[in-house]
Amino acid sequence: MHISSIDLAILCIYLVGITLFGAHFRRGQSTVRDYFLGGRDAPAWALACSIVATETSTLTIIGVPAIGFSGNLGFLQLVLGYLVARVVLCVVLIPRYFEGEYYTAYQWLGSRFGSSTGTAAAVIFLITRVVAEGVRIAAVGKVVSVALGTGSTAAVAIVTVLTLIYTFQGGMKAVIWTDVIQLIIYLTGSAAAFLLLLHRIPGGWTGVTTAAAAAGGKLTIFDFTFSLTRSYTFWSGLIGGTFLTMASHGTDQTMVQRLLAARSERDSKAALLGSGVIIFVQFSLFLVLGVMLFVFYQHVAAAPNLASDPDRIFPEFIVQYMPVGLSGLVLAAILAVAMSNASGSLNSLASSSILDFRKSRAAAPTNESASSQAALLQRSRWATLMWGLLLGVLGLIHWGPVLVAGLTIASITYGAMLGMFLLGVWNPRCTGTGALIGMFVSLAAMLLIKLFTPLAWTWYVLAGTLTTFAVGSLASLFTAGPHPAHLTSNRQQTPA
Repeated sequence: MHISSIDLAILCIYLVGITLFGAHFRRGQSTVRDYFLGGRDAPAWALACSIVATETSTLTIIGVPAIGFSGNLGFLQLVLGYLVARVVLCVVLIPRYFEGEYYTAYQWLGSRFGSSTGTAAAVIFLITRVVAEGVRIAAVGKVVSVALGTGSTAAVAIVTVLTLIYTFQGGMKAVIWTDVIQLIIYLTGSAAAFLLLLHRIPGGWTGVTTAAAAAGGKLTIFDFTFSLTRSYTFWSGLIGGTFLTMASHGTDQTMVQRLLAARSERDSKAALLGSGVIIFVQFSLFLVLGVMLFVFYQHVAAAPNLASDPDRIFPEFIVQYMPVGLSGLVLAAILAVAMSNASGSLNSLASSSILDFRKSRAAAPTNESASSQAALLQRSRWATLMWGLLLGVLGLIHWGPVLVAGLTIASITYGAMLGMFLLGVWNPRCTGTGALIGMFVSLAAMLLIKLFTPLAWTWYVLAGTLTTFAVGSLASLFTAGPHPAHLTSNRQQTPA
């Protein structure tokens, strides 16, 4: 069953409209500060929305309901860690990023340990981000193939090309403000699906809770069992979720770039904390949608055959049971999430690949001549184009269950990244060589853990962080290098 012509028209209007809206932000751009940081004039509330839109992906909007459908509400335990991490980051890392004119997270790391360490971290980010974003774009193919009855190639191509157009033109400012619109669209669409399910299930919310309880723990949130092999327990969620989010929001350039785009350190912290409130409400909604879909298919309609791909449960419901017009809105919402993720990743990949490998990284690009800045801006746009083409190719690969695949890929490398940043903050005697040794040992250890142990992925970042910190601290005792807490002579000064 395919969507109606009206729903298809809604999708097309959305895609064209958001592309034109984002592209118009090219006006007024003259420096990479404008292109990569949006001129640092975005309000905190808009940045909070952008953080949430980036943190959310098509993996989330189809994968989290699938978790609620197949299991229970236990994923919320992980979200508790997301909230704790935001508070920790406001104390530990955000103040470091506002010590000077930094454009990427790895410029600070380079100022602390030396350029080799910053470059190595940037390489890991580029590899991890491009693969993880490839998984996210692949999830788009699942949605559109259900809606249109076509293969995923066309869907991936359309989303990638249109997102590339407005990101290439509008830069970070386009990313932030399209994120705001896309957040509103996908939350509205998800709320509409919630209300429709509530109407279709006999007894409304009482019917949902009664049927879910009878099914055996569908509304269970907390599991206080301590286990290293189960993904969703209170302890793995609180501790593992905290370290996962400290890494993703504190060391991944895709998120850090939004924090750096704030008008001030205070606004950056306000945006990060505000995003935590939105993200908790959002994940609660997605999980409850999954439970409601379970009840709906148990008592109202026959469930589709999803044994090989539970991620299709929400898209199938949208296409088959949502009324004309509303179905198009929710499908547009899911595409909005995909485009939001892709645009942020493209801009952050371009910023890191251009700025973290420059020979003159010690000087802020805004201190260079107008002609040099114009040339750097042009190279930044071409880097955006290159990464966009690569993401499109990776989006055609079949990655399996998309949510777990995306989180697992990131979790393998995040521990090494977070460990290096914590070494820079908490171990004033750590050397650049020691930090690099800790990072490489951690990456090797995490690959072995992934391949040969049953450790749940929610513990990966903690394991990688502890390995990096311990090995890096030990190696620093036997390696030469500067030991100051901060290499103040390399710190980049913010231009007046």
